[in-house]
Amino acid sequence: MGFDFCSFSSGSNGNCYLIRSESVAILIDAGIGGRRIWEGLQRTGTDPGALRALLLTHEHSDHIRGLASLLKKSGDMAVYANENTWGAICAAAKATAKGRIRHFVTGEGFTVGDISVKTFAVSHDAAEPVGYTLRCGDRQISVVTDTGCVDDRLFAEIRGADTLILESNHDEDMLKYGKYPWFLKRRVLGNEGHLSNAAAADIVLRLLRAGEKKRRVLLAHLSRENNLPETALRTVRNILEAHRDSVGANLHLDAIPRDEIGLLYEI
Repeated sequence: MGFDFCSFSSGSNGNCYLIRSESVAILIDAGIGGRRIWEGLQRTGTDPGALRALLLTHEHSDHIRGLASLLKKSGDMAVYANENTWGAICAAAKATAKGRIRHFVTGEGFTVGDISVKTFAVSHDAAEPVGYTLRCGDRQISVVTDTGCVDDRLFAEIRGADTLILESNHDEDMLKYGKYPWFLKRRVLGNEGHLSNAAAADIVLRLLRAGEKKRRVLLAHLSRENNLPETALRTVRNILEAHRDSVGANLHLDAIPRDEIGLLYEI
């Protein structure tokens, strides 16, 4: 049974992820233009007619910028969001989704074709931000970005993931000594901000110690100004090695590119 993931964009300039089974395709967020999304579908060999759902994590512009243009092209695709997130989206974008919005209560689940979806709360400065776990057969992918922390409740939601899309937004030293104004640095570093490379490493370490399971962790939502893919990967590897763990047979680690279509991964 096919179950795949591809990032069309991941970062402060826009976010959009594709998850598909053999029968349906789902997008998580639409923070890039419809043309870029259609290019991603074409490059991954995904039939646009298979798009059944767009899942929104929160209302920030880098996650919904392409919502209106996507909806105009996407036929019967439904949009899933909790009521607070939907209420925070501008009226012009919402107008294009008339009759296609599906509200959920955070913490509950639903199905899209042969994919089951579970929603869970994350910690970010938005109306009611969420992450998602999607399952098809016995395979699971979890998407956790735009959160300032991962507590025990959130960790429990992702510990079963075969593939985890995990925020690794910034290197703390690059952020602290960089050009961002202090208020923005404080926001990013706060519990409702973004996960650092070191915080992501701690989560990966917890996953490795949670049980013997082969996992793929894809570091996501890397800051253009305060991170580099090689820095994020090196930080995670160094912290794992310091605790006598490492990337190896039970862990595949990679970083998702910011502004380009990434690899197509089989979950």
